[in-house]
Formats: sequence, C-alpha cells, structure tokens
Amino acid sequence: MPTLNYAKLFELGRKILIGAGVPDDDAAVVAEELADANVVGHDSHGVMRLVQYVEFVRDGFAKPGAHFELVKDGPTYAVIDGHFNFGQVTTRAALQLGILKAKEHGTATVLIRNCNHIGRLGAYTHEAALAGMVALMAVNAPGPGGVAPFGGMERRLGTNPISIAAPAGDDAVVLDMTTSATAEGKLRVSKQKGEMVAEGLIIDGYGKPSCDPNAYYDKPFGSILPLGGALMGHKGFGLSVMIDILCGVLSNSGVCRTDLPRGANGVWLQLVEIERFLPRADYDRWMQCYIESIKGCPRLPGVNEILMPGEVERRCRELRMKTGVDIPAETWRQLQELAAGLKVNLDAVVKTAAAS
Repeated sequence: MPTLNYAKLFELGRKILIGAGVPDDDAAVVAEELADANVVGHDSHGVMRLVQYVEFVRDGFAKPGAHFELVKDGPTYAVIDGHFNFGQVTTRAALQLGILKAKEHGTATVLIRNCNHIGRLGAYTHEAALAGMVALMAVNAPGPGGVAPFGGMERRLGTNPISIAAPAGDDAVVLDMTTSATAEGKLRVSKQKGEMVAEGLIIDGYGKPSCDPNAYYDKPFGSILPLGGALMGHKGFGLSVMIDILCGVLSNSGVCRTDLPRGANGVWLQLVEIERFLPRADYDRWMQCYIESIKGCPRLPGVNEILMPGEVERRCRELRMKTGVDIPAETWRQLQELAAGLKVNLDAVVKTAAAS
C-alpha cells in the first residue's frame, strides 16, 4: 500500500488528467482539489476519483476546457453554465466571482448548472470563510442519484451535500455533510478495502438493510438511506428535497432528468461578508466566546474532547502533510492501470510508493 505526500498526489492527478486530454490549467485545478481532499481525510473525494473522471471524459460526460458562461449577471447574483466542464474548474471560478460581488455589495448568490462533480464542498466554503465570508453551499444531482426517499426502496435523490463555513480565529468552523446517511464515495472506499459498512447506511435492491457495500453496487441496485436512517431519515430526506429545489429547480439544472451526462450537478452558493453586518472585532469576540462555551461543556464518560465542525479535517491535514496518505492497494492498482492505458509515465510517483 503506497504512501504519497501532497505533492505526489497532486502530480499523480495532474499527469493522469493531462494524459486524458484535459488542458493543463484545468488539470491543475482538479488535481489540487483531489489532493486536498486526501490530505484532510476525505479519501472518498481524493485521487480515487481519477478513474471515474477519466471515464467521464472518455464517455463524453465531462467536457474538458468547456466554456464558462455567465448566463445572468447582477450586482449581487449570477447564474453560470459550466457546459459540463469539470465541476472543480467551474466552481472555483464561480466562487471567485461570488467573493468579488460579496466584497463589493455585502452579499452574493451564485447558481451553477451543467457542471460536473465538484468534489468536496468544504474546500470552497472554507476558502470563502478565510476571505471574511460566511458561506453556504449545496449541490444536487439533477438526474436520479443513489439515495432512496424516506420510506422508499429505489434511488430517487442524490446524496445532496451541504456545507456552511464561518471564520473562527485564524481559521474557520466548517460543516460539510451529506443529507444522506453516507456519501457514495465512502461506500466505494469500503468496497475497495474489502470492508463492511456500519448498520443503517444502505439497503439492498430488495429493500433489506445491509452492511455489505457490494449490495449498493450489485444488481438489482441498492440505495443509500437518507441521513437519520430508518428511524429519523425523514429529517435528512426533508433537507435533501429542499436542496433539490434550491440547486436543481432554481438553477434550471432541473430535477428527475435522464438526459444529462453522468456526474451532472446543480450548485447553490450564498456568501455574506461579515463586516457589512457587524464589526469583525465583535464577530471574533462572539465566536471565541461561543467556541470556548461549546468545547468547555462537561463531557460524557469516555469522551476526551468536544470537537467543532471542521476540526477533524484540520488536524488530519496537519498530520497527513507530515506523514503522507496511505493509498489502498486496490485503488493504487486501478490508478496504475489507468496511467498505463493513457501512456502516462508515473515513475516519480511509483518510486515514492516503492520507497514507502
């Protein structure tokens, strides 16, 4: 099992994407997002995705280098059509546009349609928070996803993640969660490792609970349950429905579609500049007071510490920037096979893997 540092993860992604015909600048953007996901501990959104992304290119679902179109543009809003370029490329550009609008007018709403899989939402909201914003972001899949509605046994919803970030000291509090019981990528990681998953996450194609990730992928296809599972899944289901409306209907990406490429996403991004609403010093004082109150709460037996949203990722980044990221053997085999098929030379990465 190879161990790769951030630089090697980035170079691995960049070379493979360029080998698949992705323009150099776009390949760098996507590779950076994938490497960052691995470093913060979300391997489900890391270099493992390269196999899927290259398939998207080969099948015409992803359109590398596609035009970033500003469909509607106002002082505090924008609607963007990504024309199915990689979601990371479109969303990075949309985020920068939104930050500029929010800095000028105090707030901004950006909707994106026809973009591909955008990766880890927390990366975008975190960046906005570091720029002095409170950021809210959500994503839906306009076509049938992998999640069953509450009480249902067939795929009708996407995992429909949501992220909210706010500055805190020299960093940020970052919530990044799916409205489903788990992310599909995490099932994929477990499948590649040959591991079972926890109870209450998935059902098989017959509606029976299962802990085997293969039950999701094998025909008849299983489904992921809404956040809350069989008991409280109505809450995750309700959130997911509203994200479909905000990201799918409002952006005109649509819902219940079968005519879109695989991986198509609709995105809703809301930015608020803190200084327009209260002095930053007051905000920082309240945030410090709040975090101290939460973390200072008496703890249950066996609990060593109460962590704020995003704290696990921050600590994982600090650790993995030093130790590197372990790549599962099956993931590494697939990546080597992918590179060989693209005639991409990964000697530098292979040497690092061999040394580990």
